[in-house]
Amino acid sequence: MYYQNRDRNIKYAKTRKNHTCYGMGLGIIILDDAYPGFPGDVRNASAFPYPIQYEIATDVDNYALVWEQDKTPCQAPILRAAKKLENMGCKAIAAECGYFAYFQKDVAGSVDVPVFMSSLLQVPFIQHLIGPKKKVGIVCAQKRFLTDTHLTNVGIDLTSNFVIAGAQDEYECPEFDNLWDPEKRPEIPEIYYDKAEKEMITVCKKFCRAHPDISAVMLECTGMQPFARAIQQAIDLPVFSWGTLLDYAYSVISHREYYGHV
Repeated sequence: MYYQNRDRNIKYAKTRKNHTCYGMGLGIIILDDAYPGFPGDVRNASAFPYPIQYEIATDVDNYALVWEQDKTPCQAPILRAAKKLENMGCKAIAAECGYFAYFQKDVAGSVDVPVFMSSLLQVPFIQHLIGPKKKVGIVCAQKRFLTDTHLTNVGIDLTSNFVIAGAQDEYECPEFDNLWDPEKRPEIPEIYYDKAEKEMITVCKKFCRAHPDISAVMLECTGMQPFARAIQQAIDLPVFSWGTLLDYAYSVISHREYYGHV
């Protein structure tokens, strides 16, 4: 994006829907929680080749969104964050955690731009790609907190061809516990890349061995995305993630030109 010439096709501009900012890309709702994210993590803007605008969902931390059974208090701040991003001029709304799936319908019904609240939106699409006799392997942070409501709100048929693994609660991922487990993480959350990558590869390899009919893997969690390529090399399967969803989302709102020859 650096040192590009002005687009000569842009010769006129007018106010669009009272937006205050222009040239915007994806507006991403972030948890009100302090922990680091490697490049590729949705809360780290540096690795994405398109504009990212963040807005914090005030008082919605990891515990409130994921652990708490009653998620009602999360709705209002999430909707406020979505509306603010839309009013600024963001052309699509996304979120940083797959468990935001719980609010996909609420946010989509409150704004007038496309909404991509969870990486899990890709599951029905993947199922069409692989056919009914094979399974989508969903790797989430904690299986115990991924409810039927999360799944159905992003269009997943509960009787369809998928299987779920919880990286933290069914396998061992202490590096992720250091970020997202409020009962285990240190006062200052921290994570080591090499250790986390090794843990994720081990989880996905064990998961695929336990379910040999898996033919595509869906990484639910934003923190898994930095390791998606290494995971793919280890299991030799198509891997979907937050990265594939956000790339698709931006392509929808800002379609590229085509250059070639005939």
